[in-house]
Amino acid sequence: MLHQALSAAEPVTIPCADGVVLHGHFWKAAHGQCTGTVIVNAATGVIARYYARYAAFLAAHGFDVWTYDYRGIGESRPANLRGCGYRWRDWGEKDFEAVLKVARARAGKAPLLVVGHSIGGVLPGLAESAPAIDRMLTVGAQYAYWPDYAPNRGARLFLKWHVVMPLVTAAFGYFPGKRLGWLEDLPAGVANEWSFRGAKMERSHPRAERPEVLRRFAAVKAPILAVTVSDDEFATPRAVRRALGYYSGAARQEALLSPSNLGMNAVGHFGLFHDRHASGFWLDTLMWLRDGTNPWPGKGFGPSLDTADWDMPPLPPYIRRYY
Repeated sequence: MLHQALSAAEPVTIPCADGVVLHGHFWKAAHGQCTGTVIVNAATGVIARYYARYAAFLAAHGFDVWTYDYRGIGESRPANLRGCGYRWRDWGEKDFEAVLKVARARAGKAPLLVVGHSIGGVLPGLAESAPAIDRMLTVGAQYAYWPDYAPNRGARLFLKWHVVMPLVTAAFGYFPGKRLGWLEDLPAGVANEWSFRGAKMERSHPRAERPEVLRRFAAVKAPILAVTVSDDEFATPRAVRRALGYYSGAARQEALLSPSNLGMNAVGHFGLFHDRHASGFWLDTLMWLRDGTNPWPGKGFGPSLDTADWDMPPLPPYIRRYY
């Protein structure tokens, strides 16, 4: 199925403003009847190929679709990750920005849509050209503030991603995720930004740049439907709402689905892009992408959640150089 999905796509290269070249794929809408252009933004440490089956599905239902690997990941990985200096912010400010411009130019007057998984739903807010987006679907979108993790998994996740990961990253000069069986390898800057993210996302940026970061998020006017599942240990409603709050200029809707709503025993953070959901969740997403209709009315998160400003502990000396 994956090979078949990729065989229908055109390999593409996308140059960024700073000279980095990204690699990805483009699916042309079936039968030439394009109802919109979709950019699929991956989760951290997940290669773009994982989304190829969903991209092919969207193309079969009338969308032009772009997938791409961020700098430092998959087909956009440099020969040596050590010392490359790539960070999460580059994935939004430079990588998504470049893909957005290319997609906009090719889309013409067709609606420009984004499906963002995990950090992929946060990155659009960092791009200068994000006001060009017409509609967004985010899936498990959050930015790894550890107190927002599922309470019954919080201690294990904190140890894994906020203790072990930065220590291993410091030892290797990058995060060897594939060797550990923990997703893909990551540039040190990306891994450390994940490990030491605070309650306020903009604090990962130099103080003088924070107003500009907030301005860019507020400039996004595209309606957003933010979806998560009840067994997602990362993207709890609290975590999703914390990230969604930055899009203050957009009309925002929320949907909390349970595995049973989807006919499954378990789904988790990564499961919704598996093709077992092609006849369920994937079909439902078409309602939002095509028409802006929420297919899950009445599935909101409920009462307002407390998002108190809890600060991270002080950063270790070997990490401070990234901030």
